[in-house]
Amino acid sequence: MDIVCLDMEGVLVPEIWIAFSKATGIEELKLTTRDEPDYDKLMNYRLKILKEHGLGLKEIQNTIASIDPFPGALEFLNELRELTQVIILSDTFTQFAMPLMKKLNYPTIFCNTLTVNSAGEITGYKMRCAHSKLTTVKALQSMGFDTIASGDSFNDLEMIQQSKAGFLFRSTEQIKKNHPQYPAFEEYNELLNAIKKELS
Repeated sequence: MDIVCLDMEGVLVPEIWIAFSKATGIEELKLTTRDEPDYDKLMNYRLKILKEHGLGLKEIQNTIASIDPFPGALEFLNELRELTQVIILSDTFTQFAMPLMKKLNYPTIFCNTLTVNSAGEITGYKMRCAHSKLTTVKALQSMGFDTIASGDSFNDLEMIQQSKAGFLFRSTEQIKKNHPQYPAFEEYNELLNAIKKELS
């Protein structure tokens, strides 16, 4: 049995931190997992900047409320879910993801959790597990699933490499150049057709 594992930000919805960077005018917050492969380094950098500017969870959630899925993302996801099981594997956080999941008709998502104090300051984060996307794909495979994975960033490469089929979607030129063995798509119909071939 097949199961499709999709990244969230950059694949189904815009990057939350880029949107927040634009909303606040803080250029340093534009960095994402497309730019920095070390997620702990990236998150600690972000939390430091938030603290310096006195920004907390509420301000980020206000920005998230204005974010809509990419055009065509909901239709793509709906059609895919009619064909097979789909899990969103994301390094984002429950506090960020849930408003976006509502706009995508509540697909299953595995992500992480922020620690927030009573003043609303983000004090840290708890990863669900180490190498969460790779670990989840391996766990699914141990239960008899064949996985098909797609994402756009450095942190998606492990699950793509581990899966029976993997695709880059709206990735960077550098990632596509470094990993030419993975088909790279820009449009949902292209990705859907590639997945359908693997499911048949």
